[in-house]
Amino acid sequence: MASKGRILQLQNYSVNDGDGIRTTIFFAGCPLRCRWCANPEGYTPKNQILYVASRCIGCRRCEAVCPEGIPFDFQSPQARERCTGCGACVDACLEKARKNTVTEYTVDEIVAKLESQLRFFRNSGGGVTYSGGECTMQAEFLAELVDAVYDMGLDQAIETSAYFDLEALQPTLDKIDLLFLDIKHMDRDKHLAFTGVDNDLILRNIAALGAQRGGIVVRIPTIMGVNGDDDNISRTAQFVKDHLRDPQIELLPYHPYGVDKYVQLGMPYDEGEFRTPTQEELQHLTDIIEREGVRAVSFK
Repeated sequence: MASKGRILQLQNYSVNDGDGIRTTIFFAGCPLRCRWCANPEGYTPKNQILYVASRCIGCRRCEAVCPEGIPFDFQSPQARERCTGCGACVDACLEKARKNTVTEYTVDEIVAKLESQLRFFRNSGGGVTYSGGECTMQAEFLAELVDAVYDMGLDQAIETSAYFDLEALQPTLDKIDLLFLDIKHMDRDKHLAFTGVDNDLILRNIAALGAQRGGIVVRIPTIMGVNGDDDNISRTAQFVKDHLRDPQIELLPYHPYGVDKYVQLGMPYDEGEFRTPTQEELQHLTDIIEREGVRAVSFK
């Protein structure tokens, strides 16, 4: 039987994740727990139920079909703990108050969807970007999909935390045209505090890839109060300059657009701790990057 990938979304007409018009494929599952994450539904490869309470009319159709007997009010922690993510309630909800986070696809099913976008890829110089969650957590399925898209002759990019087994991923990464690699913080302890893992493996992988190839852009999710200070940006730029053949950094300003998802998943969110940089602050940080001899780029 063909293997299946657990996918959050196939986003067509994406223009921020590489050159041209692209389809970005968001994989479920991530080894990091970034406290500002805009896609918390991607933490796990398991299907979860997004619940929009304002849409619920209390018809209890969901309650009637739930194999676990969970009440229609899906806001309690107890209900979340009992939910298996079977999706029966999603199918039963007439008001679209519930939504699955994960859809399973075979490689052939995704290729068929990509074929419908070929004219956009060809005319714009675009292609396919793999994101998440963390797409490398589904390494076997990612490898199969990358091979299939490679045979289609399409440009491929990947967005990754670089928290992976490089030796195992190497054959897959060799077929990727552009690597977006995140450095969320240069300080090991702060990285651990904010993401749940330290940065040792990440920095080691970026240095190793930088020694092998070009086509790498380091991205910094820029969050005031976390990593948007002069010292961290300067240290990141120095690391990139030392280890990348064509050193490039893209600053990605923090945004709170994912806050509603935390509510819909019944998850806490420490919203007050993080701040979006102003345009003046971004320009200041960009100047620091360029003074270190690194090119500041933008795919916006």
